[in-house]
Order: sequence, then C-alpha cells, then structure tokens
Amino acid sequence: MIKPELIQSLASRNASKIIKYRRHLHSQPELSFEEYHTASFIRNALSEIGLDEIIPMAETGTVGIIRGNNPESGVVALRADIDALPIYEENEVPYKSKNPGCMHACGHDVHTASLLGTAAILLELKQSFEGTVKLIFQPGEEKTPGGASLMIKEGVLENPKPGCILGQHVMPLIPVGEVGFREGLYMASADELYVTVFGKGGHAAMPDHNIDPVLITAHMITALQQIVSRACDPKLPTVLSFGKLEALGATNVIPDKVYIEGTFRTMNETWRAEAHQKMKKMATAIAEGMGGSVDFNIVKGYPFLKNDVELTRRIKLAAIEYLGQEKVHNLDMWMAAEDFAFYTQQTAACFYRLGTRNEEKGITAGVHTSKFDVDEKALEIGAGLMAWFAIKELS
Repeated sequence: MIKPELIQSLASRNASKIIKYRRHLHSQPELSFEEYHTASFIRNALSEIGLDEIIPMAETGTVGIIRGNNPESGVVALRADIDALPIYEENEVPYKSKNPGCMHACGHDVHTASLLGTAAILLELKQSFEGTVKLIFQPGEEKTPGGASLMIKEGVLENPKPGCILGQHVMPLIPVGEVGFREGLYMASADELYVTVFGKGGHAAMPDHNIDPVLITAHMITALQQIVSRACDPKLPTVLSFGKLEALGATNVIPDKVYIEGTFRTMNETWRAEAHQKMKKMATAIAEGMGGSVDFNIVKGYPFLKNDVELTRRIKLAAIEYLGQEKVHNLDMWMAAEDFAFYTQQTAACFYRLGTRNEEKGITAGVHTSKFDVDEKALEIGAGLMAWFAIKELS
C-alpha cells in the first residue's frame, strides 16, 4: 500500500525539475488559445518523463494517460490550465517573462509544472496502483468560451471516462504548504455585458436640441443595480459591475453614443436567465423613455462551479493525511469564475486551492497583478498532492 511519505519523497526528489519546468513556462507565457510553444513544451516533457500515450486536443491542449495495474478498474482525471494573461510583468527575477505584455499572473505555470511533476511521480509508481490517471493540460481558461468547453466537446471526458476530475489553483491568500477546500457551491457563473447607448450628440450648451446618451447611461447603470438589490433573492449571491465606460465627448460636446462593459455573476442558472431578460428590458425601457435606444449584448460565459460534496470530503481527508490537519482549511464562496466549472457539470469534481504566500520573502501579491509570484515550495507540494489524491481515489 502506498503511503504519503513515499509520495512526499518522490515529490522532493523531483522538486528541482518541477521548478525548472515552472521557470521556463513563466519566462515564455502565451495568451489564451495561442499556447503553441507551451503545448510543444508539455508534450516533449511528458515524452521525456516516459509517457507513451500523449494526445493533442483542442489544438493547444494535451492529454496524457497513465495506466496502472488493472487500468479498467477506475479513472481519475487531473487538470491544469496553461494560458497566461495580457499583463506586463514588473517582477525582477531570472525567470521574468520574455514576452512583453504577457505574463503568468494567475499561476497557470505553477499548475502545469506541478502536473508534469505529478506525471513523473505516478509513472514511477504505476505498477503499485490500480486504475488509470488522465492528465489534462487545458488551454484558454482565461478567455470565453473557455478551453474546458472545447476540450469536453472533443471528448476529453471520454475514452476512458473518468469517475471524477480534480483541479488545483494557486491562492496567494493561503501560506505556502497549506491548502483550502469548499464543498458544494464555490464559484460564480460569469457573463460579459457589452452595451451601447445611442442618443443624438451636439453642443453641450444646447441640451434641448440633443438626446444625451451620457445621462441615459447614468440612469441605466444606477437602475440596473435594482435587479440585484430588489429582484434577486437576498440569499442568492449576485454581482453586477460595470468596469468600462466610453463617452468620447468633451466639456462642451454631448456625444452621439456611450459604450459600457460589465460583468454579471451569480450561482443559480434559473435566476441567471431571468436576470438577463430583466437587464435587457430595463435598459431598453430607460433608453426609449429618454428618447434614445440601446444595444444590450450579453455574452454568456462560464457556469457556476459546484464541488461534489462526497468527493471533496474524501480529497480533504486525503490532504489532512498528507499535510496535517492544521494545514487544511475551509474556503468561503468566491464570486470569481473558472472554466473548470464546465467539468463540474459533467462529472464529480473537486476544485481546491494551493497556498503560495510567503510574507517573509515578500511573496504576497494577488493574482492578475504585475507583481504576482509564488513561493516555489508550492510546486513540490502541488505535484505530490495531485499524485496522492489520484492514488487515494483509485484505491
């Protein structure tokens, strides 16, 4: 029987190699659905590790398969995302991004390197565990429609069909060496709002000759918040935020139109659909009532993420075995979104958080910032945990 101490030993032995993987990936980031170098690197690394089943998928995605004893007895899928963000890195480190304006600011380099390390560990132990492990290196997590949806369409959850899927994500709020879990509802759906308000521009000194789209937009943004505060069940988490507004008039010019962008997030599909209709109806009524018109376009994004309760409880207990009770935490709901949610709609799933924070080293910056970095001890822990979880689920 495999014990956590063996996995920890193998993770430690592979730690320097995993760090090299991560530093290479960090220095060569690629944006969503453009991860051609990254995909080549992953496939070469898997081949060098010793995998003989490496399957390209969704162009820049990759699936690796490790078959243990009695491979038909069960299948566990492990997922890492591989894309970077359009951010200029400000860290002065040897592995700083060499692709200006592109940065692994969300830790996907950590996820990928860790899963490569997991592959090395599992390959060494494949005669000692039952079942099959499917390694999923997924593109395009940061961009709608999400690489997970494309991988699913191409059959990533078939042949062999996993009984569950696990995903880990860095968390700079949690100290390195610790992890976090949440059963049930965890992350929100996310929809993108693209709205153009049309009026009639002209001289700002003669508002009676114009139809002011700026004023219409101001009323609209304020009124739309009533959908959250008055039309939504107060017990249901919901967020409506607008982060971009372009009027392109001047101190003395009323523009012809105003363009705004925002996001709508919640955790219930019925309410999500209802809210879409309410937003469009309210925006149209306000614009027309004030003499203008509106084009209210909603791009439906990722669904809400719900962790399977029983699976998450098992994985959390396995984490306690591996790390100790004091290093395993419960997480709150989070209104951010993740395309791992698509997998949770298809099979039992657990999406958990890997601590990367180290205040003594000054590693505290949040994800999606130009200063984000991790304590690289997290790579050894992340690789070992994934291997341990897979083996526990297949036991």
